[in-house]
Amino acid sequence: MKKEYADIIHRCFRCGWCKLPLNFKDFNCPSYLKYRFESFSSGGRLWLIRAWMNGEIQTSERFAKIIFSCVTCKNCVQACAMPKIREYLVDMVINAREDMVEKGVIPPEVRDYFKAVSISGNAYKMPQEQRGAWANGLDVERYTAQEYLFYVGDVGSYDEEGVKMARSVAGLLKKVGISFGILASDEITDGNEVKTLGEVGLFEQIASQNIEKFKKLDVKKIITLSPHAYNSIKNEYPKLDGNFEVYHYTQVLNKVLNDIPMGELNVKVTYHDPCYLGRWNNEYWAPRSVLNSVPGLELIEMDRNMQNALCCGGGGGNFFTDILGTGPDSSARVRVNEAIDTGASVLAVACPICYRMLSDAVKAEGVEEKIQVRDIADIVSEAVNK
Repeated sequence: MKKEYADIIHRCFRCGWCKLPLNFKDFNCPSYLKYRFESFSSGGRLWLIRAWMNGEIQTSERFAKIIFSCVTCKNCVQACAMPKIREYLVDMVINAREDMVEKGVIPPEVRDYFKAVSISGNAYKMPQEQRGAWANGLDVERYTAQEYLFYVGDVGSYDEEGVKMARSVAGLLKKVGISFGILASDEITDGNEVKTLGEVGLFEQIASQNIEKFKKLDVKKIITLSPHAYNSIKNEYPKLDGNFEVYHYTQVLNKVLNDIPMGELNVKVTYHDPCYLGRWNNEYWAPRSVLNSVPGLELIEMDRNMQNALCCGGGGGNFFTDILGTGPDSSARVRVNEAIDTGASVLAVACPICYRMLSDAVKAEGVEEKIQVRDIADIVSEAVNK
């Protein structure tokens, strides 16, 4: 472990606040919510990491599961009351994963994810030539010298719900006059989950390939579909000399929608904050502003929102490894029921991972008649087309 982390990890004394939102209303840590063992909370996980560092416990299948069950949602960072450690809580877990990757002691699910990405360039093991198929029929151009590169990512390219979202966002960007192009079959993964799962070498290889490609095309501005790609390109690529203006698609829409005529939608909507847009990058208002620009739309907040939002459970690579699994205590299913409690008929999302996680949770709960998961661009497109 990095010396700066090894020197402070002992400051966690397991007060338990890391498991809770700031209003102390319910458990807000997805892995603790699922397993209800202290070892699956942030504090318990850090104590185990410290014991592992000091040779007091050995690597085991159980230990690996605990370390890789963290979804990196950063609720613990918001809730922790201890200065000079709170901002590093998730970083220390990621650093422990890096040590485990280096030692070759990782869960099979994580190993398989790394293998898929390194061989296929994406987590789905899908052919590269099919990467741009999501845009078929949309008349979206390849990037040449447009103002923005629209970076879609793995989930938007290959996942059924992600593809719907990518098409919706691209269609709306065209409708409102944004100049953009895509990489199509030349796009590869952004590497965010590779990094949070601890494979630094593979991440740097991916990021370097993307940076080289972006520079060769003289890309200056990038719109991302996913907050996860937004995070990696905005915050990690500059460390490898990849400096670009990076926007989440809601930030771009927020700049232009005031000048776009829209019809009225009489609908109650609640919004789910994606962790990598909210807690990781402090963007809470652009998605809400976009939703509030729709005439007739009533935005109702869930009890846990913004910094207190409950994660869908798909972060930190869990969307691909599924280490947390499913069940009634999965955070996605808990979140869907919280959304239903607001009285809204639509649960709005701004992340393709959240889209899939929450859509699956709606089906698992059998509440399709009570609430519908929709991405923000799809909602706005309905109003623009009225």
